Amino acid sequence: MSPLTICIIIFALSLVSYALNKIPMSLTAMLTMAALILTGCIDAGTALGGFASTNTVVIVGMFIISAGLNRTSFIDKLSNGIVKISGGSFNRAYLGYIILAALLTNFLTSPMVAYSIIFPLASTMCERFEKSPSKIQFALGVVCIGCCSVLPFGYAINATSQYNGYMEAYGFTDIVIEPLDFTIGRLPLMIMIILWAYFLAPKFAPDKPIVPIAVSSVKKAEKKPLNKFSDIAGLVIFTLVIVGLIFNTQLGIASWKIVLVGALATVLCGVLNEKEAYNAIPTSIVFIYVGALATANALSATGAGEVVGNWLANLVGGTQNNYVLGALFFVVPFIMTQFMLNQGVMNIFVPIALLACQSLNANPVGLCVLITAACLTAFLTPMATPAIPMVMGSGGYDIKSLFKQGWLISILLMVGYVVYTMTVLPAF
Repeated sequence: MSPLTICIIIFALSLVSYALNKIPMSLTAMLTMAALILTGCIDAGTALGGFASTNTVVIVGMFIISAGLNRTSFIDKLSNGIVKISGGSFNRAYLGYIILAALLTNFLTSPMVAYSIIFPLASTMCERFEKSPSKIQFALGVVCIGCCSVLPFGYAINATSQYNGYMEAYGFTDIVIEPLDFTIGRLPLMIMIILWAYFLAPKFAPDKPIVPIAVSSVKKAEKKPLNKFSDIAGLVIFTLVIVGLIFNTQLGIASWKIVLVGALATVLCGVLNEKEAYNAIPTSIVFIYVGALATANALSATGAGEVVGNWLANLVGGTQNNYVLGALFFVVPFIMTQFMLNQGVMNIFVPIALLACQSLNANPVGLCVLITAACLTAFLTPMATPAIPMVMGSGGYDIKSLFKQGWLISILLMVGYVVYTMTVLPAF
């Protein structure tokens, strides 16, 4: 059998194992990675390199920094402030975090970083109101993922530069994509995600964690008071890390470096001791993410993306229908991004869309926006985006619960994006 066939078989078996949940998800992830290495679908260096990837550093580091913040007296003051501002209403407080998540993810260049800022604060809110974090953490994660690159900041600016380079290379000298095009083509869908998160998402969320929450808040009775220096240091470190993540591009410092320094400072300043820092690391979530990353890299390395991309290019044929074209270039990347890294899927499908538009004499701006939206609204598996393993850890979700919570918004986004974006940014 070809490496591609073997890779797909291993991938399918891993999905079955995730769905059945008869063995721990972290074990499924590691067994999948081992099978991919032993069958030659991916080399050991690439697969094991996931443990040292920059996203892994951010995941681990933010859990440590968040655990440190939770030890400080600031958390108790914050909880009291939330109750006061919200008038004692959990729903008002929850809405505030939804809006904060939507804004943060547009100013930052990573949904994972945005969620890493939101989830510890939201967990504290849930503890204060005696609500299960399982009711809201998935929704907040979807907001961070699905609302990214809608407003003309952060990722939208980076994507604009990249796509204009592609278009110039493919001969589209008279057409330029602007950051505002992402707003024009996606803003109503961002509003829909916010409304879904507030009104509908909690109805589909489990009442209690399906699997143990990787890192939970420390109860007041279990907290040992910190000395004054460590108490202040915990808040200062968290604040400086957040500011650094927001302005990391301007500072010229990679996000993982900021988080790594913050995690180390949390221990050095006595906010957490060594044992507490180790306990704050969500080992199972790290294993799930590294295994998912190995699977995504294997699918890319064996050519799965190119196979699907070429199939899509042939399927497009000579269609002149905006909505048929839009449906193909949204649905297929959306599905593929559930199992492959979103940037890789974008790099495959944007050139294919440009080639299709070239042969059809069509405007590619709407399709580029659609592909971006498709690749940034995948949240049904831990392979979709690094933010999802964090969501699973903070909300106590398994694969089944992800699908149960996400199927409705996925369908709404598919229909909404194809109809709306291809109406306001048509190809013909």
